[in-house]
Amino acid sequence: MPLARTDDIVGPAYAARLGVGAFNVLQIEHAEAIVSGAERAGRPVVLQISENTVRYHGALAPVGLASLAVARAASVPVAVHLDHAESVELVEEAIELGFYSVMFDASRLPYERNVALTKNVTDRCHRADVWVEAELGEVGGKDGAHAPGVRTDPDEARAFVRATGVDALAVAVGSSHAMLTRDAELDLPLITRLREEARVPLVLHGSSGVSDGGLAKAVAAGMTKVNVSTHLNKLFTRAVRDHLAADPAVVDPRGYLGPARAAVATETARLLGLLGGGEA
Repeated sequence: MPLARTDDIVGPAYAARLGVGAFNVLQIEHAEAIVSGAERAGRPVVLQISENTVRYHGALAPVGLASLAVARAASVPVAVHLDHAESVELVEEAIELGFYSVMFDASRLPYERNVALTKNVTDRCHRADVWVEAELGEVGGKDGAHAPGVRTDPDEARAFVRATGVDALAVAVGSSHAMLTRDAELDLPLITRLREEARVPLVLHGSSGVSDGGLAKAVAAGMTKVNVSTHLNKLFTRAVRDHLAADPAVVDPRGYLGPARAAVATETARLLGLLGGGEA
Protein backbone atom coordinates (compact mmCIF):
# COMPACT_ATOMS: atom_id res chain seq x y z
CA MET A 1 0.00 0.00 0.00
CA PRO A 2 1.37 3.49 -0.78
CA LEU A 3 2.56 5.61 2.13
CA ALA A 4 -0.47 7.33 3.65
CA ARG A 5 -0.78 11.05 4.18
CA THR A 6 -1.40 12.07 7.78
CA ASP A 7 -4.26 14.36 6.79
CA ASP A 8 -5.94 11.47 4.98
CA ILE A 9 -5.94 9.58 8.28
CA VAL A 10 -6.63 12.41 10.72
CA GLY A 11 -9.13 14.34 8.59
CA PRO A 12 -11.81 11.63 8.33
CA ALA A 13 -11.37 10.76 12.02
CA TYR A 14 -11.85 14.43 12.95
CA ALA A 15 -15.03 14.62 10.91
CA ALA A 16 -16.36 11.39 12.45
CA ARG A 17 -15.25 12.34 16.00
CA LEU A 18 -13.05 9.26 16.25
CA GLY A 19 -9.50 8.93 17.55
CA VAL A 20 -6.32 8.20 15.62
CA GLY A 21 -3.39 6.45 17.28
CA ALA A 22 0.01 8.08 16.76
CA PHE A 23 2.77 5.95 18.29
CA ASN A 24 6.43 6.78 18.68
CA VAL A 25 9.19 4.82 16.97
CA LEU A 26 12.52 4.46 18.80
CA GLN A 27 14.00 1.77 16.58
CA ILE A 28 12.85 -0.48 13.76
CA GLU A 29 11.25 -3.01 16.14
CA HIS A 30 8.82 -0.29 17.26
CA ALA A 31 7.86 0.52 13.68
CA GLU A 32 7.33 -3.15 12.86
CA ALA A 33 5.31 -3.73 16.03
CA ILE A 34 3.06 -0.71 15.55
CA VAL A 35 2.30 -1.58 11.94
CA SER A 36 1.68 -5.22 12.86
CA GLY A 37 -0.79 -4.11 15.51
CA ALA A 38 -2.52 -1.76 13.08
CA GLU A 39 -2.87 -4.56 10.54
CA ARG A 40 -4.30 -6.83 13.22
CA ALA A 41 -6.83 -4.15 14.18
CA GLY A 42 -7.54 -3.25 10.56
CA ARG A 43 -7.04 0.44 11.32
CA PRO A 44 -4.77 3.21 10.09
CA VAL A 45 -1.94 4.45 12.29
CA VAL A 46 0.69 7.18 12.47
CA LEU A 47 4.35 6.34 13.12
CA GLN A 48 6.09 9.21 14.90
CA ILE A 49 9.77 10.02 15.20
CA SER A 50 10.72 12.62 17.78
CA GLU A 51 13.65 14.99 17.78
CA ASN A 52 14.95 13.12 20.84
CA THR A 53 14.99 9.89 18.82
CA VAL A 54 16.80 11.66 16.00
CA ARG A 55 19.48 12.70 18.50
CA TYR A 56 19.75 9.10 19.71
CA HIS A 57 20.36 7.80 16.18
CA GLY A 58 22.54 10.74 15.22
CA ALA A 59 20.38 11.67 12.22
CA LEU A 60 16.80 11.42 10.98
CA ALA A 61 17.58 9.42 7.85
CA PRO A 62 18.37 5.97 9.38
CA VAL A 63 15.22 5.64 11.49
CA GLY A 64 13.15 7.80 9.15
CA LEU A 65 13.87 5.82 6.00
CA ALA A 66 13.34 2.55 7.86
CA SER A 67 9.94 3.75 9.12
CA LEU A 68 8.94 4.92 5.65
CA ALA A 69 9.84 1.49 4.26
CA VAL A 70 7.81 -0.32 6.94
CA ALA A 71 4.87 2.01 6.28
CA ARG A 72 4.96 1.42 2.52
CA ALA A 73 4.88 -2.36 3.04
CA ALA A 74 1.80 -2.23 5.29
CA SER A 75 -1.63 -3.55 4.32
CA VAL A 76 -3.37 -0.66 6.12
CA PRO A 77 -2.80 3.10 5.77
CA VAL A 78 0.33 4.14 7.70
CA ALA A 79 1.70 7.68 7.85
CA VAL A 80 5.12 8.78 9.11
CA HIS A 81 5.28 11.98 11.15
CA LEU A 82 8.07 14.08 12.65
CA ASP A 83 7.24 14.72 16.31
CA HIS A 84 8.28 17.63 18.56
CA ALA A 85 10.77 19.22 16.19
CA GLU A 86 12.18 22.44 17.57
CA SER A 87 14.69 22.75 14.74
CA VAL A 88 13.66 24.26 11.41
CA GLU A 89 16.53 22.37 9.80
CA LEU A 90 15.08 19.07 11.02
CA VAL A 91 11.72 19.99 9.50
CA GLU A 92 13.48 20.64 6.19
CA GLU A 93 15.20 17.25 6.40
CA ALA A 94 11.88 15.51 7.03
CA ILE A 95 10.38 17.17 3.95
CA GLU A 96 13.35 16.08 1.85
CA LEU A 97 13.07 12.48 3.08
CA GLY A 98 9.40 12.31 2.06
CA PHE A 99 7.50 12.84 5.32
CA TYR A 100 3.97 14.12 4.72
CA SER A 101 3.60 15.72 8.15
CA VAL A 102 5.61 17.39 10.88
CA MET A 103 5.04 18.81 14.34
CA PHE A 104 6.90 22.06 14.86
CA ASP A 105 7.10 22.84 18.56
CA ALA A 106 7.86 26.43 19.56
CA SER A 107 5.60 26.27 22.63
CA ARG A 108 8.44 27.07 25.05
CA LEU A 109 8.80 30.50 23.47
CA PRO A 110 6.67 33.57 24.20
CA TYR A 111 3.34 33.51 22.37
CA GLU A 112 4.19 36.07 19.69
CA ARG A 113 7.47 34.35 18.89
CA ASN A 114 5.71 30.98 18.76
CA VAL A 115 3.22 32.45 16.27
CA ALA A 116 5.89 34.00 14.06
CA LEU A 117 8.12 30.92 13.86
CA THR A 118 5.22 28.52 13.45
CA LYS A 119 3.71 30.59 10.64
CA ASN A 120 7.03 30.60 8.76
CA VAL A 121 7.39 26.83 9.11
CA THR A 122 3.75 26.25 8.15
CA ASP A 123 4.07 28.39 5.04
CA ARG A 124 7.18 26.44 3.99
CA CYS A 125 5.53 23.07 4.68
CA HIS A 126 2.32 23.93 2.87
CA ARG A 127 4.31 24.88 -0.22
CA ALA A 128 5.69 21.33 -0.06
CA ASP A 129 2.19 19.88 0.59
CA VAL A 130 3.17 18.84 4.11
CA TRP A 131 0.65 18.84 7.01
CA VAL A 132 1.67 20.77 10.14
CA GLU A 133 0.92 20.25 13.82
CA ALA A 134 1.94 22.83 16.42
CA GLU A 135 1.63 23.18 20.19
CA LEU A 136 0.03 25.83 22.37
CA GLY A 137 0.15 25.68 26.14
CA GLU A 138 2.62 23.50 27.97
CA VAL A 139 2.62 19.72 27.75
CA GLY A 140 5.72 19.30 29.82
CA GLY A 141 6.62 17.73 33.13
CA LYS A 142 3.94 16.29 35.40
CA ASP A 143 3.62 19.21 37.81
CA GLY A 144 3.64 21.97 35.20
CA ALA A 145 1.06 20.37 32.93
CA HIS A 146 -1.34 19.86 35.84
CA ALA A 147 -1.20 23.49 36.96
CA PRO A 148 -4.23 25.53 35.85
CA GLY A 149 -2.03 28.33 34.55
CA VAL A 150 -0.56 26.22 31.74
CA ARG A 151 -3.81 24.98 30.22
CA THR A 152 -4.35 26.07 26.65
CA ASP A 153 -6.70 29.03 26.43
CA PRO A 154 -9.51 28.48 23.85
CA ASP A 155 -9.53 32.08 22.64
CA GLU A 156 -5.77 31.99 22.23
CA ALA A 157 -6.06 28.67 20.39
CA ARG A 158 -8.51 30.18 17.91
CA ALA A 159 -6.23 33.17 17.32
CA PHE A 160 -3.13 30.97 17.02
CA VAL A 161 -4.66 28.69 14.38
CA ARG A 162 -5.88 31.66 12.34
CA ALA A 163 -2.53 33.44 12.58
CA THR A 164 -0.35 30.43 11.72
CA GLY A 165 -2.52 28.33 9.41
CA VAL A 166 -1.57 25.08 11.17
CA ASP A 167 -3.51 21.92 10.35
CA ALA A 168 -3.68 20.49 13.89
CA LEU A 169 -3.03 21.74 17.40
CA ALA A 170 -1.51 19.99 20.40
CA VAL A 171 -3.10 21.40 23.55
CA ALA A 172 -2.46 21.28 27.28
CA VAL A 173 -5.53 19.82 28.98
CA GLY A 174 -4.08 17.88 31.93
CA SER A 175 -1.80 15.23 30.45
CA SER A 176 1.99 15.31 30.61
CA HIS A 177 4.86 13.53 28.94
CA ALA A 178 6.65 10.44 30.25
CA MET A 179 4.13 9.56 32.98
CA LEU A 180 4.63 6.04 34.32
CA THR A 181 1.15 5.86 35.88
CA ARG A 182 -2.14 6.24 34.03
CA ASP A 183 -3.91 8.61 36.42
CA ALA A 184 -3.84 11.99 34.67
CA GLU A 185 -7.13 13.88 34.97
CA LEU A 186 -8.12 15.54 31.71
CA ASP A 187 -10.24 18.68 31.52
CA LEU A 188 -12.99 17.34 29.25
CA PRO A 189 -15.07 20.55 29.04
CA LEU A 190 -11.91 22.40 28.01
CA ILE A 191 -11.29 19.85 25.22
CA THR A 192 -14.81 20.43 23.90
CA ARG A 193 -14.39 24.19 23.94
CA LEU A 194 -10.95 23.99 22.30
CA ARG A 195 -12.39 21.91 19.46
CA GLU A 196 -15.15 24.47 18.96
CA GLU A 197 -12.74 27.40 18.91
CA ALA A 198 -9.71 25.96 17.10
CA ARG A 199 -11.70 24.18 14.36
CA VAL A 200 -8.77 21.92 13.52
CA PRO A 201 -7.98 18.44 14.85
CA LEU A 202 -6.74 18.52 18.44
CA VAL A 203 -3.76 16.42 19.51
CA LEU A 204 -3.33 14.84 22.94
CA HIS A 205 0.31 14.51 23.95
CA GLY A 206 1.26 12.62 27.09
CA SER A 207 -1.50 10.06 26.52
CA SER A 208 0.50 7.33 28.25
CA GLY A 209 -0.58 8.89 31.54
CA VAL A 210 -4.29 8.64 30.71
CA SER A 211 -6.44 5.60 31.49
CA ASP A 212 -8.42 3.72 28.86
CA GLY A 213 -11.60 5.36 30.07
CA GLY A 214 -9.95 8.76 30.03
CA LEU A 215 -8.78 8.29 26.44
CA ALA A 216 -12.26 7.26 25.30
CA LYS A 217 -13.77 10.30 27.03
CA ALA A 218 -11.13 12.60 25.54
CA VAL A 219 -12.02 11.43 22.03
CA ALA A 220 -15.73 11.81 22.74
CA ALA A 221 -15.06 15.34 24.02
CA GLY A 222 -13.26 16.34 20.83
CA MET A 223 -9.69 15.02 20.76
CA THR A 224 -8.59 13.40 17.49
CA LYS A 225 -4.89 12.49 17.31
CA VAL A 226 -3.72 10.62 20.41
CA ASN A 227 0.04 10.28 20.91
CA VAL A 228 1.42 7.33 22.87
CA SER A 229 5.06 6.54 23.61
CA THR A 230 5.97 5.81 27.24
CA HIS A 231 3.13 3.30 27.72
CA LEU A 232 4.38 1.17 24.82
CA ASN A 233 7.99 1.56 25.94
CA LYS A 234 7.05 0.18 29.36
CA LEU A 235 5.57 -2.92 27.75
CA PHE A 236 8.57 -3.31 25.45
CA THR A 237 11.04 -3.07 28.32
CA ARG A 238 9.02 -5.38 30.58
CA ALA A 239 8.99 -8.05 27.88
CA VAL A 240 12.77 -7.77 27.47
CA ARG A 241 13.32 -8.04 31.22
CA ASP A 242 10.99 -11.03 31.51
CA HIS A 243 12.73 -12.87 28.69
CA LEU A 244 16.21 -12.19 30.05
CA ALA A 245 15.14 -13.31 33.51
CA ALA A 246 13.70 -16.52 32.11
CA ASP A 247 16.73 -17.21 29.90
CA PRO A 248 19.85 -15.47 31.33
CA ALA A 249 22.10 -17.26 28.83
CA VAL A 250 20.53 -15.65 25.77
CA VAL A 251 22.98 -13.54 23.73
CA ASP A 252 21.11 -13.05 20.44
CA PRO A 253 19.13 -9.78 20.75
CA ARG A 254 16.45 -11.20 18.49
CA GLY A 255 15.61 -13.61 21.28
CA TYR A 256 14.40 -10.84 23.58
CA LEU A 257 13.52 -8.10 21.09
CA GLY A 258 11.07 -10.42 19.32
CA PRO A 259 8.83 -10.89 22.38
CA ALA A 260 9.06 -7.16 23.10
CA ARG A 261 7.96 -6.39 19.54
CA ALA A 262 5.05 -8.82 19.91
CA ALA A 263 3.93 -7.19 23.16
CA VAL A 264 3.85 -3.75 21.56
CA ALA A 265 1.93 -5.09 18.54
CA THR A 266 -0.76 -6.57 20.80
CA GLU A 267 -1.19 -3.36 22.76
CA THR A 268 -1.17 -1.25 19.59
CA ALA A 269 -4.08 -3.27 18.21
CA ARG A 270 -5.99 -2.89 21.47
CA LEU A 271 -5.45 0.85 21.71
CA LEU A 272 -6.45 1.43 18.09
CA GLY A 273 -9.68 -0.42 18.72
CA LEU A 274 -10.34 1.74 21.78
CA LEU A 275 -9.59 5.02 20.00
CA GLY A 276 -11.64 4.04 16.97
CA GLY A 277 -14.77 3.56 19.06
CA GLY A 278 -14.46 -0.18 19.60
CA GLU A 279 -13.93 -2.22 22.72
CA ALA A 280 -10.67 -1.98 24.66
